[in-house]
Amino acid sequence: QVQLVESGGGLVQPGGSLRLSCAASGNIFSRCVMGWYRQAPGTQRELVATMTTGDNTNYADSVKGRFTISRDNAKNTVYLQMNSLKPEDTAVYYCNANLRLGPASVNYWGQGTQVTVSS
Repeated sequence: QVQLVESGGGLVQPGGSLRLSCAASGNIFSRCVMGWYRQAPGTQRELVATMTTGDNTNYADSVKGRFTISRDNAKNTVYLQMNSLKPEDTAVYYCNANLRLGPASVNYWGQGTQVTVSS
């Protein structure tokens, strides 16, 4: 079992920055693909960024060049550095841990942290 706890959300003006953190319990963090997803009101949850166990990254086109995902396996923590924030980045941001178990996989989710970009 993995528990994920996000922090770092809040209210920021357009053009500002925030850094989200996600701390994971348990001892499988280093084996998981870690990711950030977001969900705005009335929309489906969408991928923001992922990072594999080999530190390969993938970003949604809408955040490329502005957001950076990183992980610290020693601290069981994944981060999302968000720069040049836009109002359309407003959403609840969720941390995800994906653990492969042979042909199947298990997903764990955090409770979410609100990010609001507004002047």
